Amino acid sequence: MVRKSVYCLFAVSLLLASGGAAHADRSACGTVRNPAVGTLDEQTWRRLSAIHDVIGEGRYDEAYGNLRSMLERAGRDVYLQAILIQALAQVTWARGDSDLALGYFETAHELDALPDSAHYGLLYSAAQIYFMNDQLEEAGERLERWFCAVPAEEITAAAWVLKASILAHLGEFVGALEAIDAAIDIEEAPSEDWYQLKLAAQYELEQYEPAVDTLNTLLARWPERKRYWVQLAQTHYALGQDQRALAVQALAYRNGLLEESSDVLFLAGLYSKLQLPYKAAGVLEQAIRDGILAADRGQWAQVAESWYAAGELERALAAWESAGRAADDGLTDLHRGYLLVDLERWTAALEALNRSLARGGLDEQKAGEALLLRGMVHFRLGDLDGAGADWDRAGRFGSSREAARQWLVYLKEERRRRAS
Repeated sequence: MVRKSVYCLFAVSLLLASGGAAHADRSACGTVRNPAVGTLDEQTWRRLSAIHDVIGEGRYDEAYGNLRSMLERAGRDVYLQAILIQALAQVTWARGDSDLALGYFETAHELDALPDSAHYGLLYSAAQIYFMNDQLEEAGERLERWFCAVPAEEITAAAWVLKASILAHLGEFVGALEAIDAAIDIEEAPSEDWYQLKLAAQYELEQYEPAVDTLNTLLARWPERKRYWVQLAQTHYALGQDQRALAVQALAYRNGLLEESSDVLFLAGLYSKLQLPYKAAGVLEQAIRDGILAADRGQWAQVAESWYAAGELERALAAWESAGRAADDGLTDLHRGYLLVDLERWTAALEALNRSLARGGLDEQKAGEALLLRGMVHFRLGDLDGAGADWDRAGRFGSSREAARQWLVYLKEERRRRAS
């Protein structure tokens, strides 16, 4: 691509050298240029044509040496100097030395000897290099001078993209958005990264509704790009459009595009928020089994809570058992105990609560809850002594003292009833 570009640019230089591309005087932002129409003798023309052929073969070092030799013998011919320095800039850029090329472009422009097209084209080339070097102010200044000088019909989509890129890097997102829209409007097949630049500017300006339109365009053209699905769902969510956000994220999931934990958790969160815990639990559990989510206590606990909210108690119990195997304290066993009590599986509940208290790691409130609950299980199993012992212990914790007192009162009445 570089070789072809340099070859074409040098061909333009030769055309200018022959006088074939001279323009009439043109007013450029209040500045009127009247460059003299330069001419080249036949020998110089032949040497430039030979260098043109060398460039076409990609022999840039040889072309550079020949051009430097011609420049040293150019004397006071400013027009020839400008032609040669412009060519040196192009060849040097092709050799990978952008800083030296920039110096040549600036020098050729300062000579003010070339026809308008080439003269202002030097500004455009300089702007490109300044942008590549992160010299944004200089890039913007050169490009604005070029925009001001050339006719509107000569401004290409690539020029608008360059302007948009410079302005975006400068944080001037309104101007960047206007420029990238101009590029998209005049290009039959806009590049994907143009739309990405437009989207970035819209996000920076918090223009979320227009961003939805941009994302829909991106998805229409590149539906395999997962990030656009996720961005569209997140944008709908930011707009408070939860149902639309879910529809987009769920479709991406069904298409097998969600392979990162954050994407799956977002989808599960949407299901939960919209009162669809069954769907949330299924997504989370499958993600754990697929290795997308870690099989740790926290993830399994989220699965268990979702299954419980969906009324799927057996599945919730299985998830709490998985959470317990990944835990190093008794908290998950306490949750399992609560669920087994709901299922009236008293023996299994007693085992879970014994394990919870034995493993420890419970704060005062949870320890009190575990003792109260185990006391209830003992009572259901007919072990009144065990129940009383647990409720006595629970009464030592402030958070469970009153509940323990009431259970002990009930236990006393029950003993009296059974004794009568």
